[in-house]
Formats: sequence, C-alpha cells, structure tokens
Amino acid sequence: MPDEPLGCAKPTGAVIGETAASENDYSKNIKEGVKSMIMAKVGGKAPDFQAPAYQKGKFINVKLSDYMGKWVLVCFYPGDFTFVWPTELSAVAGKYDELQKLGVDVLSISTDSTFVHKMWVENELSKMTKNGIPWPMVADGAGNLGKVYGVYDETNGVNIRGRFLIDPDGVIQAMEVM
Repeated sequence: MPDEPLGCAKPTGAVIGETAASENDYSKNIKEGVKSMIMAKVGGKAPDFQAPAYQKGKFINVKLSDYMGKWVLVCFYPGDFTFVWPTELSAVAGKYDELQKLGVDVLSISTDSTFVHKMWVENELSKMTKNGIPWPMVADGAGNLGKVYGVYDETNGVNIRGRFLIDPDGVIQAMEVM
C-alpha cells in the first residue's frame, strides 16, 4: 500500500478476511448516519480498517487485513503527549523483541494525526526507549476506528484505553477496555 495516498482512518465495513464494502456504500452509510453493525467482541472477527500511520520516520498506510496470518496486538490510547502513555508505550516497546519472537505485531491507535505521532516519537519517546517505537502508530482523527472497537469517547473526542489481541485468523482472542 505504499503508493496509495494517505487518507482518513476508516473501517472497511467488513471483518478481517472478508470483502470490504465499496467506497460508495461506506460513504452512503456515513452520510445517512448508519452505524456499522460490525463491533469488536471476543470470539468474533476483528473489524477491518485502513488508516494512515507513522512508523520509523515514514508516513504509511496500514490495513489490518494485511496482518492476516499473524498475531496482532492493537492498542488504543487517548493521545500523544499525555502523562501516562509515554510510559505505557515505552513498556510495550521494551517487550517488542519478545513479542516479535512470539510472532506478535503491534499497532497503536489514537485520535492524534500522523504528524503529532512523528513529533511525539522524535521529541519524547525517543528519549524513553532504546530503539524508539518500531510499530505503526495509527491516526484515527475522527474516532472511526475507536467507534467500531467500542473505545471512542464521544464527549471528549478521544479513544479510551483498549487492547485487542487478534489471532492469525483475524479472531479477537482477548480484549480489555478501560
């Protein structure tokens, strides 16, 4: 997906491993206020999504279904430059090599933009972690991903803390929302 232009985060309208809804269907549902019927739950297929992200100095696109065949830990959090999240993400970064040995990839998602993620990595997280944050930091500016995963706080306009462990078949095996 590197040749595609970066855009807004959006659910594809399908669960991982299934054909996505067409762009016209997605846009029509958004305009009509139709909420996605696909919601994250343990034992169910993870809602697929595509979104812009920042990773290792580059702006990229991420699609959850591209991780089929691998374990994925998806970490939602409220925002960059907060007083708790640097320690939590740096703790995951400290265990990243162990997670990789177990075959687990990581995605972190907040409502901050890819540009804010870049500044946070360069100005704060790089001082707290040996090798920085090696995984894609996904931008969910409108909270569209947080909504289908049940972690979006409408009142404050942020994703709350939530972690989802997705198996190689795209099934959510564990989740925690705080």
